Amino acid sequence: MTVLSYALLIILLLSSAILILMVLLHKGKGGGLSSMFGGGMSSVASGSSVAEKNLTRITIGVGVIWFACILAFGLLMRTIV
Repeated sequence: MTVLSYALLIILLLSSAILILMVLLHKGKGGGLSSMFGGGMSSVASGSSVAEKNLTRITIGVGVIWFACILAFGLLMRTIV
């Protein structure tokens, strides 16, 4: 494996861990497992806040980076093998 493949693998692992944390930071939208653990409770400030919108944007950005790493790593491995 080359230096590029190791770098892509490290970026892929880091973005995977960050993506998991970002998804877990989102508040529940009602029903399902989120309400079982207290995420379904409504509060006074239940509207979408600036922090929630920014968290969504960051999550989408990390998801795009993760997807690009998956594609690049797959293409790199395809050319090596």
